[in-house]
Amino acid sequence: MSINIKLHKDDLPANLNLGPVVACDSEFTGLNPPKDKLCLIQLFAQDSKEVHIVQFINRDNYNAPNLVNLLINQNVKKIFHYARKDLQMIKWALKIDVENVECTKLQSKLARGYSNQHSYKTLVQEFCGISISKAKQSSDFGKKDLDPEQLKYSSNDVLHILKINSELNKILIREKRMELYKNALKYLKVRVNLDLA
Repeated sequence: MSINIKLHKDDLPANLNLGPVVACDSEFTGLNPPKDKLCLIQLFAQDSKEVHIVQFINRDNYNAPNLVNLLINQNVKKIFHYARKDLQMIKWALKIDVENVECTKLQSKLARGYSNQHSYKTLVQEFCGISISKAKQSSDFGKKDLDPEQLKYSSNDVLHILKINSELNKILIREKRMELYKNALKYLKVRVNLDLA
């Protein structure tokens, strides 16, 4: 799949419409706000050939009204892998609760009882037949000039989420665990608030 990477500084363009379902991910300088900061949010829409990456240059005063409007829009489904951590960092930085969220890691834990491996890399391998590299996972995403490998890595982190979500939904429906998954999603906001507290 040939993908164009669109890098935006501090916010999305005002007129960008990504449609009703968007795969999302984010990169940080570490896992503990406020010491660590939100650096990137990556977005990939259904039937799109573009990954949009918002790079936060000003991390003392996050100001991204167009991105915020997308994230709080109840009519746009946002699908993350390990939403708990992404939502925590987004809430700390942007001061919002992301609405209409799904999480492929949570799906995997409820659907894939045959495995104890629920990483994004594992799910991409199983459902897409692709082996992805996580070599850049621990690189410095806080720097101003990201190298091409960092951009490629961060793009890969959203390219397969929609397919994984669809395949895991089939298992949840087959195993009659969809209601359990939906109830678990309702708890995410509480879990994020507990993490921040």
